Amino acid sequence: MTPQFAPVELEKANRLINHGATALVSAHHEGVDNVMSASWVCGLDFKPAKLMVVIDKIARTRELIEESGYFVIQVPTVAQLQMTYDLGNRTLRTDPDKLQHCGTRLFRMEDHGDLPFVAGCTAWLACRVIPEPHNQQAHDLFIGEIVGAWADTRVFKDGHWHFEDAGSSLRSLHYIAGGQFYATGEPLNAKTDLK
Repeated sequence: MTPQFAPVELEKANRLINHGATALVSAHHEGVDNVMSASWVCGLDFKPAKLMVVIDKIARTRELIEESGYFVIQVPTVAQLQMTYDLGNRTLRTDPDKLQHCGTRLFRMEDHGDLPFVAGCTAWLACRVIPEPHNQQAHDLFIGEIVGAWADTRVFKDGHWHFEDAGSSLRSLHYIAGGQFYATGEPLNAKTDLK
C-alpha cells in the first residue's frame, strides 16, 4: 500500500475502471488467496455502484469467488506489466506458489475480512457478488456490488484520472492479444482540444 492511498466515493467508483484497463481479480476462501488477470471488466451502475467481470470456469479464482461471494478488482500499472502477464498465464492448480512466482504482494483492508488486495496498483474495488446463476453459468458473467473503492492519489484525485501528472510507470495497462499491451496514452478533452 502507498501513502497516497485514499477512499473513492462509491458513486464515482466506476470511473476507476471505465477507461478499459486490464484488471487484476483477487479472491480468498478458506486460507487460499489467488489473483488473475482479466480484460473484460466493465462498470454497470452508479447507485448502488456495480460492475461486471467475465471469469472462465477453468479459473481457480472463480471458484474462490463462488465459495466466498466476494472479490477485488484492481488496476495494475506499467511497472506491473510482467506480473500482470504472468498472473494471466499461470494457474494455482499446477503452481501452488503462483503468487510468489509472479512477484505478487498482497495486503488486507480493515473492515473487508480476508479479501486480498494487490499492492502497487492504482485502484482497488472490493465487490460483493450479486448472484445471477444463469449469467454465471451460461456467460461466465459475474455482477459485483462495489462495497469499497480506493485509488492512488498520484493518478486519481477529485473523481478523475490524471495520468499525465504522474510518471509513466503509473499508467494503466490495456491488453490486446498475444502478450501485447498498451499503456494509457495522452489525454484529450473534447470540450477544449477540439476548438
